[in-house]
Amino acid sequence: MPPEREPSGTARSAAAINEEIRALWARPVTCPTDTTRRYELLLVEWEAAVRTEQVLAA
Repeated sequence: MPPEREPSGTARSAAAINEEIRALWARPVTCPTDTTRRYELLLVEWEAAVRTEQVLAA
């Protein structure tokens, strides 16, 4: 599993995060705990990206 990304100040789009979530579940799960933790982190990031995109669209 790749190391967790450090915040860089540049937010990724919800679509890019969603793509990573789909890829995470498309490969065999070798460590359920690590996969679940990464998924949870991605969901938090995705939710923030969706909120930001909604504000920008308004």
